[in-house]
Amino acid sequence: MSKIDIGRRILSENEKYALDNGRLLSEGGKLCLNMISSPGSGKTTILVRTITELKEKIGIGVIEGDIQTDIDAERIRATEAPVVQINTEGGCHLNAAQVAGALKGLPMDKLDLIMIENVGNLVCPSAFELGENGKVVVLSVAEGDDKPAKYPAIFAKSKVLLINKIDLLTKGAAEDFDIERVKTDARRLNKEIRIFQISAKTGEGMSGWYDWLTEFVRNRQSQRA
Repeated sequence: MSKIDIGRRILSENEKYALDNGRLLSEGGKLCLNMISSPGSGKTTILVRTITELKEKIGIGVIEGDIQTDIDAERIRATEAPVVQINTEGGCHLNAAQVAGALKGLPMDKLDLIMIENVGNLVCPSAFELGENGKVVVLSVAEGDDKPAKYPAIFAKSKVLLINKIDLLTKGAAEDFDIERVKTDARRLNKEIRIFQISAKTGEGMSGWYDWLTEFVRNRQSQRA
C-alpha cells in the first residue's frame, strides 16, 4: 500500500469522527472553535483571560491538546472552567477521535462554547477537521510577519486571526514585525477572516475579540430559539 493511500485512509477515518462530533455539538446547541498556532504564541494566556472575563456571559469548556504534561490544563482549571486534557505522546496534532472522547468528559449541558487548544503547530492541525464550527489562528509578533505567506493553509481556513503580544511592539522587542503585511497576506488568502490585534498579557485589544466571540455564540442561540 502506498503512502498516499495510507494518508487518505487516515483522513477518511478522521472525517467520520469529525462528522459525528459536529452532529453531537449541533444537536446539543453547542459551538466549538479550534485554536491553532505555533508553540509559545500565547494560546493558553488568551484562553485564561477570555474565560475569566466572559464567564458571566458565556459558559466555556476547554479541550487541551499537548504532546506531554498538563501544565496548560492546570492554568485553565484555575479559572474554574471545565477542561479535558489530551496528550498526543508525540503526535503533532489532535484528531477527531481524540476530541470525541474528550467531549464525553465535559459537562456539555452547562456550556455554550467548547474551545479546543490544539498542539502547537501551524501545519498538521490545519489538515485535520475535528467537527468544529471554525478555526482561530494565533500569531505572536515575536514569530515574524511572514507566517501567512509560509503557512497559508491555516490562515486560509480560519475565521479569526489573533495577532498577539502587540505590547512587544512598543518595547522595541519586535520592531521588524509589519502588522500591515500580515493583515494583507492573510486577507489575500481569506477575504472573510476577522483580524484582532491583541495583548493577552495587558488586555489591549481583547474587547474586540470578546465582542466577536459573544456575537458568535448569540447568533447560534438565536437560531435555535
